Amino acid sequence: MTCNLSNRKHHLMISIESFISNFTTAVDFQDAVEIKADTKLADLAEWDSLAALGVIVMFDMEYGATITGNDLKSCVVIQDVFDLIAKKKG
Repeated sequence: MTCNLSNRKHHLMISIESFISNFTTAVDFQDAVEIKADTKLADLAEWDSLAALGVIVMFDMEYGATITGNDLKSCVVIQDVFDLIAKKKG
């Protein structure tokens, strides 16, 4: 139980704004885009398999969590991707 609470605290300490910044870097948008927690991945022109690979690498490097393409396929909005941190570390 303690480990789970610790991971939840870690997730809470990571702000959605910080995550969005990392996400934006990982996807490598060609043009400036406004991304919020409720932004739909399908609405992002650059969201493709290469962008997903960048996010998978970001999860490993920035958050020490392993995710797969299937994990990302289940995500609809940025908040869903952010929530994977707690799911994968918890």
